[in-house]
Amino acid sequence: QVQLVESGGGLVQPGGSLRLSCAASSLIFSIYRMGWYRQAPGKQRELVADITNIGSTNYADSVKGRFAISRDNAKNTVSLQMNSLKPEDTAVYYCNAGYSNDNYWGQGTQVTVSS
Repeated sequence: QVQLVESGGGLVQPGGSLRLSCAASSLIFSIYRMGWYRQAPGKQRELVADITNIGSTNYADSVKGRFAISRDNAKNTVSLQMNSLKPEDTAVYYCNAGYSNDNYWGQGTQVTVSS
């Protein structure tokens, strides 16, 4: 059974930083595109950043220059370094793994940016 387990969320002040991690199990991690999505209250889930199996990255315009996604295929983990956080970054952040018709989600981790 594929599992994606996120960690690292929490409460941070505007301008602060957080690092989210996602540990994957029971899948051939190295072939999957990995992504971070977020969903704020009353809004649709949106892509934040993703990284292909060969390390190509893609970011939402709203986070470019502030967030960085990375992966460690030896440890089956994907991380999201979030800097210069803004109140509008507040959301539940979800880890996603995709390959062909396979698509898996983690349970989500709350990120709250507030003073």
